[in-house]
Amino acid sequence: MAGIRVTEVDWQSLKNGVAHHTQEYPCPELVVRRGHTFTLVLELSRPLEDQETIIFTVETGPQASEDRHTKAVFQISEPEVGKTWAAVKEAETENTVTISISSPPNAVIGRYLMSTRVSSRRKQNDRKLGEFVLLFNPWCPEDDVFLASEEERQEYVLNDSGIIFQGVEKHIQAQGWNYGQFEEDILNICLSILDRSPLYQDDPAIDVSCRHDPIYVTRAISAMVNSNNDRGVVQGQWQGKYGGGTSPLHWRGSVAILHKWFKGRFKPVKYGQCWVFAGVMCTVLRCLGIATRVVSNFNSAHDTDRNLSVDKYVDSFGRTLEDLTEDSMWNFHVWNESWFARQDLGPSYNGWQVLDATPQEESEGVFRCGPASVTAIRKGDVHLAHDGPFVFAEVNADYVTWLWHEDESRERVYSDTKKIGRCISTKAVGSDSRVDITSFYKYPEGSRKERQVYRKAVRKLFSVEASGRRSRARRAGGRGLWREDLLEPATKPSITGKFKMLEPPMLGHDLRLALCLANLTSRAQRVRVNLSGATILYTRRPVAEILHESHTVRLGPEEEKKIPITIAYSQYKEDLTEDKKILLAAMCFVTKGEKLLVEKDITLEDVITIKVLGPAMVGVAVVVKVTVVNPLLETVEDCMLMVEGSGLLQGQLSIDVPSLEPQERASVQFNITPSKSGPRQLQVDLVSPYFPDIKGFVIIHVATAK
Repeated sequence: MAGIRVTEVDWQSLKNGVAHHTQEYPCPELVVRRGHTFTLVLELSRPLEDQETIIFTVETGPQASEDRHTKAVFQISEPEVGKTWAAVKEAETENTVTISISSPPNAVIGRYLMSTRVSSRRKQNDRKLGEFVLLFNPWCPEDDVFLASEEERQEYVLNDSGIIFQGVEKHIQAQGWNYGQFEEDILNICLSILDRSPLYQDDPAIDVSCRHDPIYVTRAISAMVNSNNDRGVVQGQWQGKYGGGTSPLHWRGSVAILHKWFKGRFKPVKYGQCWVFAGVMCTVLRCLGIATRVVSNFNSAHDTDRNLSVDKYVDSFGRTLEDLTEDSMWNFHVWNESWFARQDLGPSYNGWQVLDATPQEESEGVFRCGPASVTAIRKGDVHLAHDGPFVFAEVNADYVTWLWHEDESRERVYSDTKKIGRCISTKAVGSDSRVDITSFYKYPEGSRKERQVYRKAVRKLFSVEASGRRSRARRAGGRGLWREDLLEPATKPSITGKFKMLEPPMLGHDLRLALCLANLTSRAQRVRVNLSGATILYTRRPVAEILHESHTVRLGPEEEKKIPITIAYSQYKEDLTEDKKILLAAMCFVTKGEKLLVEKDITLEDVITIKVLGPAMVGVAVVVKVTVVNPLLETVEDCMLMVEGSGLLQGQLSIDVPSLEPQERASVQFNITPSKSGPRQLQVDLVSPYFPDIKGFVIIHVATAK
């Protein structure tokens, strides 16, 4: 009898793609998910004899070995449910055999090589059938990344666009983001990110063998999305200067960033800020099969000294003293949550895990953060892996203000200590709505349970067990301070103060607002008010002062008064950053030495509307109408619309906008031809050299062609 060999293989890409929810990947090779079976049809040089069987070998990574679970050798056998690779003969004709292959639910993910030989008396060499990619599987109950809800799997694994919430706590804005995990080459680039990791460079065989574990993989990706310790994907920049690169606010999605990194031979892409890191990380983890979402935390603490307190030093006008203030509170900060089991902590900590690729503090010597269990944060279990204290502080730290005197003494000023960790937000499943998930991170602010958890976290953070010594908080300028000293509140003053906008703060217009002061006592009081205002970055770092004035106000018994404030456009236009943010402060000095700091963060508003003129259908052109308004009181030229949307157009589209007269409203029309059905996000930005980008997006429901 002549020798037998496999002459051809049919990977059944369409059938397997539908069964594994991978049909959107445009790869030449088969893409499947672990823990589920996939089908191959093999054509043989002759029929199999009774005593002959086909032996399969699958292997991934260098120095693949069965001991490390990066290689498996198995043959056609009877159907069985197990945690090993297996092959079952489903059908056989004269020269073809249909095989069902199953992988274990904890298999290493990545690119595999499959080869075969037929067992017989004649010695045979393995024949390489080709490569396939194995991903995590949120549809498999035995996989650590299993997510029970189909609606959530559609949103957090398969949705290729989303919304990132930005702005300030009192004025939250939605920005579209194109994740694009199914775009050309993105899966290959995501696998390359793992292979560029220092963990892989140090010991490739060991690194690949750890890729069965979502804890390991997500922690590695968290480090690689930023470029601080490696040639990671994105280089951060928070100084407001973006020469030699792209402003973080100009990116509309992850695809252009990942392509640029890959085509540039892994040179970090300039520049990113928190939402860029989170958007890219969401793309990578969804692409690899881990359910992931983007989360925004408003008034987010950056606690550099791990004392659960953000200590801000100000002068007599309420201006932040940058050289003394180590900690900070950002208007918002964006991170990711991924859903998986915590085999290292126990089942009560399964579920959403915080991951943050923004390089803020080192974790075990590397700029990365997480995974930190959201449940652990809510319980105050900050001692559990990974990076619990930092994440807990981001949402729970006390905000403490100190007035710094010229003689280098300081004094606690009354301000809202509970302003950290507000309106923690993410996109709703299946809609564009904002969902507030603050209650997943902490109990209601000021409640008895919330205070208990806070004290528990302080104990764990400062306990001998957690640190090996009683930790002492470092303060700016070498001033030591025990945590207990920070718990003493400032004296509550006998007046209240609040900034109130008198009209919406529009980009290009004068700002009109008032400081409203109220006397809480039955005696008259004199108040000296020092007002300051500055354009800021979203990290609240001041850029330039635009307001500096003082007032003295006499308040009668229980009287309320308003101090009107006007900031002309000419005062702020030269120093306004692309963040479009202004911070106002009023330091109020009351009779008897009382002091009150009142602050307000303002985000300037703008206008852009997008309408689709007619039904959208795959392969059929449809007209989009974009209406923009020149926000300025001057003529602007050289404006452009930048358009992007996965499944709606290839790459990016740029469209010139005619010259716009002062405050002129104008419309621009263009065609798009959708290539994919379902809900699709179209992003349109108005880009001008005269004012910061004006961003908009719309969801288009694309029907399948009839």
